[in-house]
Amino acid sequence: MKRNMKQWLKDYKDAPVKKAMPILSFPGAVMMNRTVNELVRDGHLQALCMKTIADRFDTGAAFSLMDLSVEAEAFGSPVLYSDEDVPTVNGVLIHEEEEAQALKVPKVGDGRTGACVEGIKEASQLITDRPVLAGIIGPFSLAGRLTDMTEIMYLCFDEPEMVECLLEKATEFLIQYALAFKEAGANGVCMAEPAAGLLSPQLFEEFSVPYVQKIRSAVEDENFIVMYHNCGNIKPLLPAVKEIGACAYSVGNSIDIEDALKVLPEDAMVIGNIDPAGVIRSGTPELIYQETLQLLERCSRYGNFVLASGCDIPPMSPVENIQALFDAVQEFYKDKA
Repeated sequence: MKRNMKQWLKDYKDAPVKKAMPILSFPGAVMMNRTVNELVRDGHLQALCMKTIADRFDTGAAFSLMDLSVEAEAFGSPVLYSDEDVPTVNGVLIHEEEEAQALKVPKVGDGRTGACVEGIKEASQLITDRPVLAGIIGPFSLAGRLTDMTEIMYLCFDEPEMVECLLEKATEFLIQYALAFKEAGANGVCMAEPAAGLLSPQLFEEFSVPYVQKIRSAVEDENFIVMYHNCGNIKPLLPAVKEIGACAYSVGNSIDIEDALKVLPEDAMVIGNIDPAGVIRSGTPELIYQETLQLLERCSRYGNFVLASGCDIPPMSPVENIQALFDAVQEFYKDKA
């Protein structure tokens, strides 16, 4: 459903009670008695998964799958699938600059991108009480998957022109992909750029910030936002992350989110950052409840803070653990309405 997202962000910031906004989608597969492998290939199932989560949990926004293999696969990268785990890129596509120069930019619809767009189109019709945010990868993280995560760090020094070539092609595709989600009815995208968290501040400003900004400027308007997600150790990068100029940031549990809240703009939403794997997936309901309350008690004094997971909640996370997070949020805000 179309909505003014800039106004939504302001209203959320000003609200005395803030709904939790975990990056929560894959656990819906288990709730539907489906495998992850089935889910990632079928747009209709993705929409039903998002609707299942929305019906079960009172989230502030509905996130689609955070599957960081989709775009690389569309470019031609091999992908490893599993019934219980999120797909992963399984091999190097680009080895040298000549291959980077020859790399063809795919069309939206190639690989599984068409299924993801169709899933968002259907989900946007099924879920109308909260924003629907599609998931896309960030440009540097995509370039890293086309080469190799370790190799691209060396390439930034040894062959920067090759990296820039890949980033330009990644950015070109991601703009078209985000616009397809916009056309399908999404209220925004959550851009996952974790690989950029490995860069030094100087390299981050050179190989990530301008490309993210280019995507933002091409797709964002008052009805469609780009939420920037980075679950890496971005503490030394926070001044450069601020330069991205996003209206919403998702911060991972590799850092103290209060460090981010002190640097990022007060008028930008900052969500995070309960550990999705170590706590939500592997912890107990009691642990999750206590950690959630403690984070809320410490950070709720920042008006732009919203309780969320630090990253995508793993597929096999127990429902009772996820519920404990929402129970803690409800307890914290019960007398604050």
